Amino acid sequence: MTKKKIATLTVSGLAVLAALIVGAASFVTIPAGHTGVVVNLGKVSGTVLSEGPHFVFPFVTQVVKMDNRVLKAEVNASSASKDLQTVTSTIAVNYRVSPASSANVYQNLGLNYEDSIVNPAIQECVKAVTAGFTAEELITERQSVGEQMKQNLSEKISPYGLNIEVFNIISFEFSEEFNAAIEAKQTAQQNALKAEQDLQRIKVEAEQQIEQARAEAESYRLKNQEITENTLKMAWIEKWNGEVPKVTGDTDAFLDLSDLALDETK
Repeated sequence: MTKKKIATLTVSGLAVLAALIVGAASFVTIPAGHTGVVVNLGKVSGTVLSEGPHFVFPFVTQVVKMDNRVLKAEVNASSASKDLQTVTSTIAVNYRVSPASSANVYQNLGLNYEDSIVNPAIQECVKAVTAGFTAEELITERQSVGEQMKQNLSEKISPYGLNIEVFNIISFEFSEEFNAAIEAKQTAQQNALKAEQDLQRIKVEAEQQIEQARAEAESYRLKNQEITENTLKMAWIEKWNGEVPKVTGDTDAFLDLSDLALDETK
């Protein structure tokens, strides 16, 4: 093979290789859940590519892939409550980059937006909101606290094109002294509730005993009345001379003496 042919083949090979490189550089594929920010010669354009393959100008256009899926940021924050109790919070936030704001996010924040914007904003919101509640209120009004933190955080990061999907307070932790005070208060409340329940039980039992005593007294009175009446009847019979009274009354105190007279004659 002559040098001329070798040179020709080399040039042809290089041409094919260059064509392949240019062809490969002319297409870009945006994966699912992402958008492509078009950068022309280092300048961010307003064009944002959607999922799928796209044709671009090789060596002139760069496409930066932005993740628009739900991302999670978990932050530990230290703050002070309204009553100056130290509060250590663990906050978890699910957020995403709005596809329409991908170019703006890349241009102003770059790709490290979680460290530069999201985490510091969470820290600031936690401190601002916890300062408006006492330590006890942070526990009893946790839902309201979480809603205020979410609203505060959204106002800070949404202008950048970052949208909050879910906001969760994982935990609130307090000093050992505060935990001991809360435990003592709960114990006192439980003891007070038990004492009140015992008092109500004693009152009910006392009322039951009173009613039982009344019933027994009434029963005793009726029995004594019956015994007294029978005693009087027997005493009258023992003293009766056998003659039937000519005048009788209509009350129960009078006896049917005619029957008694007949019984005596038999």
